[in-house]
Amino acid sequence: MSTEETQIPEESVTEYEVGQDNLQRFGLDIHNPVFPISAAVIITFVALTLLFPEAVDGFFGWLRPAITSTFDWFFILAGNIFVLFCLYLVLSPLGKIRLGGKDARPEFTYFGWFSMLFAAGMGIGLMFYGVSEPITHFTASLEGGSAAPLGGAVGNELASRRLGMAATIYHWGLHPWAIYAVVGLALAFFSYNWGLPLTMRSAFYPLLGERVWGWPGHIIDILAVFATLFGLATSLGLGAQQAVAGLNYLFGIPDTLFSNIVLIVLITGVALLSVLAGLDAGVKRLSQINMGLALLLLAFIFAVGPTLVLVRGFFGNGWEYIRELIPLSNPFGRGDDAYRTGWTTFYWAWWMSWSPFVGMFIARVSRGRSVREFITCVLLIPTIVSVIWMTVFGGTALTQTIAGFDGIVDAALEVKLFVMLDQLPLSMISSFVGIVLVIVFFVTSSDSGSLVIDTITAGGKIDAPVSQRVFWASFEGLVAIALLAGGGLAALQGAAITTGFPFAFLLIALCWSTFLGLRAERRKPFLENVRAEAS
Repeated sequence: MSTEETQIPEESVTEYEVGQDNLQRFGLDIHNPVFPISAAVIITFVALTLLFPEAVDGFFGWLRPAITSTFDWFFILAGNIFVLFCLYLVLSPLGKIRLGGKDARPEFTYFGWFSMLFAAGMGIGLMFYGVSEPITHFTASLEGGSAAPLGGAVGNELASRRLGMAATIYHWGLHPWAIYAVVGLALAFFSYNWGLPLTMRSAFYPLLGERVWGWPGHIIDILAVFATLFGLATSLGLGAQQAVAGLNYLFGIPDTLFSNIVLIVLITGVALLSVLAGLDAGVKRLSQINMGLALLLLAFIFAVGPTLVLVRGFFGNGWEYIRELIPLSNPFGRGDDAYRTGWTTFYWAWWMSWSPFVGMFIARVSRGRSVREFITCVLLIPTIVSVIWMTVFGGTALTQTIAGFDGIVDAALEVKLFVMLDQLPLSMISSFVGIVLVIVFFVTSSDSGSLVIDTITAGGKIDAPVSQRVFWASFEGLVAIALLAGGGLAALQGAAITTGFPFAFLLIALCWSTFLGLRAERRKPFLENVRAEAS
């Protein structure tokens, strides 16, 4: 495709926006048919799941292993493609392009920017898996089970510890943030530099041309809505399970499905208040509060835990991650199939289903950054923080386990964090802070997710009526409740994989489309100078 073919006719965007006027008179500003189709399908799904929970449980129980065992190589290969594409952009001349034009400047400070990245991106996941995943990989590796990373290190505690941490960081390092980065970059670039609506279809203009305003674009946006909603529901369900488990562990509150539903309803209500407060007063403020609490809890565990072990562990774990990165990311590796299908494939599908949400939210707050700055910060800084987080939380739990405490290994996934904190001073306070963190991450994810889904269903407009965000925030909670009632954790993970699989194909195409757009943007000044000299 030539540079001229990738330019945007102004009338295209105008016609796209005018075509939505027929729905604005009802007090809404929705994109027909993306909004009604998405809403109708999701309402139907919630109703059927609540009416037939056993059938839904059986369906997702079959679907998740069917996809992960058949297409594990594809998910892992796709993750590698996204990392390599990001590294190419950092090193290439395309990295000099500024999002919003050469005179654009960032709207947020680095601290505010990073706070929103983490609150929207992986907050609940880091709290849920910060202790449970390193312990699980360590145990499987030590025992040589079928779910051991790279076949395990049977009987060797030190090797099992290193391999368990490397496998954990692999799931929370470069690969997931590369998925977020390619989506966030594409949305920001095509919106701020080309003037297209801030929605997924816009990122495919170099490939589809005017067809992005028709049914090919409608399908892309509808898939983005489904992926975002089910990816969010997975995270909200995990967060609710961990918060209720923590309340049960600390205060004896019954850990039942009813308790999970009540908590989801209450937190969704708080998220609605944040929605009404707006981006700056709501999401930004809550994100910064949560970032401060997370750093406080991290510093506390580092100070009262095995500090020297953790300091050595940070560098050792980082090195082990780099050393094992290629074997772990080999899409055709063998000997660790249960680990690949049970962990890596689920994670990659989860991150891909989350990518429209996190990517669009990152795009909303990243105007003024250069492509190189954007990729470097979104890719490397969170990876370093993830290494620190997993080292402190997972390393402390591993040290306790190796010292002879078996409580963490025997505990359920959602309780392992609180069992680990119970072995440290001031455990009641730190555990309560942990519960608060999960809840506030829950709120910011729900608020941010409703903002993103509303932007997609409003055709890329960022100032749609608040009532629409209230609708989507409410249904995020309802979908999480429906999935918990219809199969618990297995249903949540199955939903993420179901939406992540088709979205992986779209993301690969998105990388090529973004490259074409960036290349056209870089050639634009040169072509303008040539034309000026010729005239």
